[in-house]
Amino acid sequence: MFENAPIIKSTKEFTATRNACKLCAPLGASIAFKGIRGCVPIIHGGQGCATYIRRYLISHFKEPVDIASSNFTEEATVFGGGANCHTAIKNVIGQYKPEVVALTTTCLSETIGDDVKMYIHEFQKDNQLNDLPRFVTASTPSYQGSHMDGFHEAVASAVKTFAKGGEKGTHLNIFPGFVSTEDLRQLKYLLNDFGIDYVLLPDYSETLDNPIWESYKRIPEGGTPVSKIETCGTAAASIEFGTILNFGSLSGRVKNNKLSATGAHYLENEFGVKNYRMSMPIGVKNTDRFIKALEEITGKEMPARYKGERGRLIDSYADGHKYIFGKKAVVYGEEDFVIAMTTFLDEIGVEVVLAATGGESGRLEEQIRENCPERGEQILAKNMFDYEKIREWSIENKPDLFVGNSKAYYIARELNIPIVRCGFPIHDRIGGQRIKHLGYSGTQELFDQVVNAMIQYKQDHSAVGYKYM
Repeated sequence: MFENAPIIKSTKEFTATRNACKLCAPLGASIAFKGIRGCVPIIHGGQGCATYIRRYLISHFKEPVDIASSNFTEEATVFGGGANCHTAIKNVIGQYKPEVVALTTTCLSETIGDDVKMYIHEFQKDNQLNDLPRFVTASTPSYQGSHMDGFHEAVASAVKTFAKGGEKGTHLNIFPGFVSTEDLRQLKYLLNDFGIDYVLLPDYSETLDNPIWESYKRIPEGGTPVSKIETCGTAAASIEFGTILNFGSLSGRVKNNKLSATGAHYLENEFGVKNYRMSMPIGVKNTDRFIKALEEITGKEMPARYKGERGRLIDSYADGHKYIFGKKAVVYGEEDFVIAMTTFLDEIGVEVVLAATGGESGRLEEQIRENCPERGEQILAKNMFDYEKIREWSIENKPDLFVGNSKAYYIARELNIPIVRCGFPIHDRIGGQRIKHLGYSGTQELFDQVVNAMIQYKQDHSAVGYKYM
């Protein structure tokens, strides 16, 4: 019957992703929303999405992470998830008494075209009570973008929803991006030492890394209050860490190669709040740039404590240089993290041979070259890489060191080379959420880790097991 049917051949090459070097957009949005005080995120979609995200975050942060779900069924998939959405909101309000309910969408709810904002409007209309929480939404289908796109979409949505204009104040907006809980605390220490009034968004330093409780708290203390977010439109300036941010394909917001609407970008356009965009302050060069911006905006000089930290860091560079100079490293993770970490390693004399990310901005190579002007062209920078591509490349090219999260441990083990764990996620060690990366002190700890990893490798592979360097 089909003997004479034409044979159709595809001429387009396609390689399936194997062990993706990125995570889903609603996961990133959930982390950002956990950085708002009194906020409970709801994943509008299937139960499995929320279960996966909770489990993944609990493994890294080692804390209970409550994320609700609208729990789609076959019926909701066919007829729409409005009823499920209303039920989820009622349950969350009844059980948690939140200040904010944040709804983030999934592939399923986006594919069927659910209008979450309309559902919220209907809920508010049907429940005209004085004690209703505030609402915020984020469109985060995982077939477009990564967890970082979802993270920045949630931050931008919170700013667009809550920020107000008015007479300009003297406070600053700090948008740190996706950093560790300890990084957030260190930023707050630094800003307080400077004597700066600020809004830090998001701030999950306590909500995802809290002290031990005498009794269980359904909503952990901490987070950025909505009242603070409302003042973002009257700030003296914004400082935003990241040069790529959500430049991915999420919602198709990249037009004419212009920066998509991040929170700080929105505030600049809508309220005239000047935005200082810069790489994450990892390394001396990038941290100097951050400190210089603070000094320029506030007119205040860097406190003596940080001058001491900077001096000790540079001294340690000289002490450890001979152990790491010329070593070849593979760096992987989120795009802005990879750029900052590559810049730091280049600064200390480590040769980054592969900078890889699952992000899809297409701008990684450009940013690597801009931030590493001397060696940038020699660094292989790859967007849309997965861990198996990193593995295959590393087997052939034999680097000395891996720098990134724990998901590439199996590759480092196979190659028998050290891995310096940093970034997200860290699933195979305690304290992954408290690894410091930012500022002079964070850089100091990273530098010590890198040097000691190479010293230990040489020591472990020495025939005599020497005890002195």
